[in-house]
Amino acid sequence: MSQVLKVAMPKGRIYNKAAELFRAAGLPIPPEGEEGRKLVIPLPEANMEFILAKPVDVPTYVEYGAVDIGIVGKDVLLEENRDVYELLDLGIARCRMSVIGLPGWQPGIQQRVATKYPNVASQYFREQGQQVEVIKLNGSIELAPLIGLADRIVDMVETGQTLRENGLVEMTHMFDITSRLVANRVSYRMKNAEIQALCDSLHKVITAPAEI
Repeated sequence: MSQVLKVAMPKGRIYNKAAELFRAAGLPIPPEGEEGRKLVIPLPEANMEFILAKPVDVPTYVEYGAVDIGIVGKDVLLEENRDVYELLDLGIARCRMSVIGLPGWQPGIQQRVATKYPNVASQYFREQGQQVEVIKLNGSIELAPLIGLADRIVDMVETGQTLRENGLVEMTHMFDITSRLVANRVSYRMKNAEIQALCDSLHKVITAPAEI
């Protein structure tokens, strides 16, 4: 008998996009909110159990074996640097990480960069040979250059609408971001058949030709 596969799903916008993929792969995952405020959703017909978590916590649950696999954005993977096995690029929740600032910005003696991703930002500027002070913020990053806290920010950009509304511009496109399927290293060995079967099903959906 196959073992129950525990899957960490990020709450919010990625959940619904990931759930669509799973449903296309034949797994009847309910839309977010349909199960009320439940954080654990059993799916006995598929021998799976879904755990809803904050996106930033997903790789932690996976690394420590609280779940077998999880779905997480590449931005979180790079920032958290958890010891997990990256299995599959799901190609959903596409956006990009960028350096952003006010038009006409010129480097000064002291450069400050505000971001939710201090590890990503610090590594990027080190690789560019730039000395900057990185300030960690948890929300409304766009405020930092508007009120003089920092001269630039590092943040995710999807459409750029928020930047335009606040008079900011993208200066540098750092890298693209999509959501990934990751696995606990022990689980990948112990439940390899179950995990590989899911990967194969999802891969078929991802690579299937788009309907015209």
